[in-house]
Amino acid sequence: MRRRAGLVLLAFAVFFAALSPLLRWYAFPRLAKIPPSQYQEVVLEAKPAVLLDYSTLKAKKADKVTIVQTLKGNVEESEKIERSAGRDVVVWDALSYIQGPDGKMVSAIPERYIFDAHTQAPVNATGEMVDGDPVRREGIEFKWPFLTEKRDYEYFDAQTRTTAPIHYRGTRTFRGLEVYYFEQTIPWTKVPMPKKMPIEGITAEQIAQTGMTRWYTTKRMFWVDPVTGAPVNGEEIHREELRDAKKMGMSEDTVTAFSGHVKMREDYIADTVDLVKSQRVLVLLLTSYLPWGFLGLGIGLAALALWLEARSRRPETPTNA
Repeated sequence: MRRRAGLVLLAFAVFFAALSPLLRWYAFPRLAKIPPSQYQEVVLEAKPAVLLDYSTLKAKKADKVTIVQTLKGNVEESEKIERSAGRDVVVWDALSYIQGPDGKMVSAIPERYIFDAHTQAPVNATGEMVDGDPVRREGIEFKWPFLTEKRDYEYFDAQTRTTAPIHYRGTRTFRGLEVYYFEQTIPWTKVPMPKKMPIEGITAEQIAQTGMTRWYTTKRMFWVDPVTGAPVNGEEIHREELRDAKKMGMSEDTVTAFSGHVKMREDYIADTVDLVKSQRVLVLLLTSYLPWGFLGLGIGLAALALWLEARSRRPETPTNA
């Protein structure tokens, strides 16, 4: 009976030992994915800020400028691209909507971001765009990969339509989470005018014909949960200028269009941290808790099977009549 029990235990030991790497290297890449229908909204604020008053064409201080950023999964488009790409793809239709202290629109810039559901690497396909302009992304945007590493990544900047390194600057603690801190600085760069202008009847093409140009620089900062790859906080020190502005009848040749330190609103930080804390447990189950637990269980069962086998071979002590 001991030998039979030992063989059963040994079979279970082999099963759990084999299941351990399968969970980590086979199940994890197939189960840990961004859902194609995900919807997310984040509100950021710059308090105070400098904003161009389009009625007077002069920059003035504003108590608050609000940026509402939405990410909406486009399931229909993702299914179309998946059929040709041969992998799980997510399509996010994003919108950055900026409004001044009076609630009026300053700009509204749409994006379509297409990426691999597991690795978050961009998938270049028809429809990829920023503000209606076709782009070909290289590098991540909005989200880091699952199991983020302590290294620099290539990050796509939507304003310049270019990719540049975003640098790992160390490990920090944020709201009880151990996070990786990343920074990217975009130097002053000439960028396109937004297609949607706050002045009725004025288009980006008309402004471009005058010779006035728009320039931009930013320092962006992200605090990223390394397990899920989700930023739990983000900030930007952002500046925009209109140059050769006298061609549009302005009193100065360089005018600040926007300047401010943009931060996530507190209630959205709290909601994001709570969501990430719940999701990271699922990722850890597939990458750490279950693989190591099954490996330990397999080793324990194997040891028990060997012990039973050794006992079954031990000669029985004869009993005296």
